[in-house]
Amino acid sequence: DIVKSTPEQALDPDITQAAGLLRLHFHDCFVQGCDGSLLLTGSASNPSEQEAQPNLSLRARALQIIDEIKTAVEASCSGVVTCADVLALAARDSVAKAGGPKYPVPLGRRDSLDFASESVVLANIPTPTSNLTQLMSIFGPKGFSLTDMVALSGGHTIGIAHCNSFDNRLYNTSTGEAIVDPTLENSFASNLYSICPAVNDTVNTADLDVLTPNYFDNSYYVNVQRNQALFTSDQSLYTDSTDSGDIVDSFASKKTVFFKKFVLGMVKMGQLEVLTGSEGEIRSKCSVPNPTSSSYEEVIEPIVSTGKRSRSGHVHSEL
Repeated sequence: DIVKSTPEQALDPDITQAAGLLRLHFHDCFVQGCDGSLLLTGSASNPSEQEAQPNLSLRARALQIIDEIKTAVEASCSGVVTCADVLALAARDSVAKAGGPKYPVPLGRRDSLDFASESVVLANIPTPTSNLTQLMSIFGPKGFSLTDMVALSGGHTIGIAHCNSFDNRLYNTSTGEAIVDPTLENSFASNLYSICPAVNDTVNTADLDVLTPNYFDNSYYVNVQRNQALFTSDQSLYTDSTDSGDIVDSFASKKTVFFKKFVLGMVKMGQLEVLTGSEGEIRSKCSVPNPTSSSYEEVIEPIVSTGKRSRSGHVHSEL
């Protein structure tokens, strides 16, 4: 209840933050698993995951909301709920708040003691310019099917993107000369040129879903069908393969089908390479590891003595 109430209060005045919270969970889980490593801050000599190129556009307010949730939880039950679990729950509640499906979130993740390097981040976060083969080269080894990948891409039914993340479809990024991506619908392309009048624009933004940008539904797939998807990676779902195109068609025609597959994908994603038992810790503050391992041992010792700590590599289901 504590975790749920804080993002609800934050999203009431600004529903756009739902996309930011969902993205945090995705970017955390795809890099060394759902371990809260994305939330750790680094230094000039040891930059964290947040300084890696794919994460530079993460919403500062979304990170702040996670800190607010953690502070509220710690005030009520210190040393019990991990930052990794907070991320998973906040993503779930944000999707529901924006009109999407509710789903069970397995709990019991431990927080990592360190963050990944930039090279690891770059190798595990798909780029907006990826084609279908490149997308599956990242999703496939993590255990996701083509259907899972297309369903999780539906998270782009909410949120925004900076011009420089899709201007490869509008300009020659080397010369700045305007070009026309043949897979862009003409009126949609004209609108994007007006939003992004020059190459490498890091200020202006466009909605990922031109139809219902702040409502979690299946209109993203309608956009893809109409060649009105923002990213190359989005449009590739329809243009690169008849198999993925058929999945897009099914999701576009029935929201319930999309919601069902999205939930399956999210539950699967939320259990990527989770840390359990003594493999991690319960951070008292999400941005830094606990000062010493001894404080961590004090927290988990009662759990060990009852024999309830999991070493299975799986997380326990929330009832």
